[in-house]
Amino acid sequence: MRKYDYLIVGSGLFGATFTWCAQQAGKSCIVIDKRKHVGGNVYCKNIHGINVHEYGPHIFHTSMSEVWDFVNRFVKFNRFVLNTKANYNGKLYSLPFNMNTFYEMWGTETPTAAKKELESQRYKGAVHSLEEQALSLVGHSIYKKLIEGYTEKQWGKPCRELPPFIIQRLPVRMSYDNNYFNDTYQGIPVNGYNPLIENLLKGSDIRTDTDFFNGLDKEWKKIAHKLVYTGKIDDFFKCQYGRLQYRSLKFEHEILDIPNYQGMAIMNFTDRETPYTRIIEHKHFEMFGNDVYNNGRTVITREYPHECQNYTEAYYTVNDKVNNALYEKYKLLAENMRDVIFGGRLAEYKYYNMDEVIKSALDSWKKEK
Repeated sequence: MRKYDYLIVGSGLFGATFTWCAQQAGKSCIVIDKRKHVGGNVYCKNIHGINVHEYGPHIFHTSMSEVWDFVNRFVKFNRFVLNTKANYNGKLYSLPFNMNTFYEMWGTETPTAAKKELESQRYKGAVHSLEEQALSLVGHSIYKKLIEGYTEKQWGKPCRELPPFIIQRLPVRMSYDNNYFNDTYQGIPVNGYNPLIENLLKGSDIRTDTDFFNGLDKEWKKIAHKLVYTGKIDDFFKCQYGRLQYRSLKFEHEILDIPNYQGMAIMNFTDRETPYTRIIEHKHFEMFGNDVYNNGRTVITREYPHECQNYTEAYYTVNDKVNNALYEKYKLLAENMRDVIFGGRLAEYKYYNMDEVIKSALDSWKKEK
């Protein structure tokens, strides 16, 4: 049987990018994925001509020209810019927090008036929790309406028990600017993310519906000289120090016989009573005026966060002190494995944006070669 240079476990952005780099250097690769398709969480399913982001919305944004130039080698990006709203008990507020939000919340029309209102509400004591961090940044009314309920649904814990770093970079703008990201480049691949992944994996052998832990974890050295692993790092080491904590998501897709449901791609629901955190309407990721907008149907997705169990997919790492300390133990084991490369959100136990995942894969290849 042929022996490959690399066995790549996981066909998401890290695995696909590393595969492309290796193949450009003349290396042979076999890629496996436990799902029935490639692409990991950026996989899109076409429903009635609409590219549905199966595992949550993915807007590509970056200020790294190296990464932007790299992905544009494979696909063309549209000029999508994320503008979203927070729905609190039926009233809409602009996100991220900017002069539109402050006007909607307090009626303030100038940056001076908004700053004065913020300053009067801010918590000025020592910060030990997410709650105190939020109160120190945006004050009581924004915290109560737009942060507390949403965050507690997202993480499954009271804000006073969550670490402050989760929202340390919470943007607060003194301008009427609803552009969600500050990055130089932003957009979504025309025709969705599938062509990007397919072009990155072109030329490799691919096996979907294949679980690494169904025997390959013990036999992989017969298949390849080196392993690239993008799954949960604690699973790789049989949870010998205990399980790391992750958050999972449930997606409820619905096809509606109307052309437009909510008028935007993403709407956040920040009250506690609404069980989901957001609704995604996928056709708005495409550009206005194309055939998608003439489609009399639309597809929406309700997103429900929940605790990650053994049988559910892990989407977010829980980077509090306890979990980070546990990860450091697994990281030491990983660093001693010369024939295994660990990469991506789950293997590095780190929250990554898409551009950061790609940069990490490019850097991993540079070290490898």
